[in-house]
Amino acid sequence: MTPSKIAQIIAEHALWLSGRCGTKADLRGADLRGANLVDADLRGADLREADLRGADLHMSDLFKADLRGADLRGADLHMSELSGAALHMSDLRGADLREANLFEADLRGADLRGARR
Repeated sequence: MTPSKIAQIIAEHALWLSGRCGTKADLRGADLRGANLVDADLRGADLREADLRGADLHMSDLFKADLRGADLRGADLHMSELSGAALHMSDLRGADLREANLFEADLRGADLRGARR
């Protein structure tokens, strides 16, 4: 997915979050490998089975986002908000989770081998 398409989806999602029309981010199965999503507001976004390998999600807000089955190998989630996120069966091997808020995140079946915490 191109950076401009990602920016467009995030902008529409911001409008949706504010209640001013817009569209909830639907990134199911999206190829977001290596994407720059630093400080992105993706609260409640649908990222099921998205490929986020090596993506930079540093300080992003993924509160209650659906990341079930997502591939987050080597992703930078340092200082990200992941409380209430659905990470069931996601692949977080080698991900940077330092200072990430994982309060009430669903990590059942998630692969956390080598993740930095």
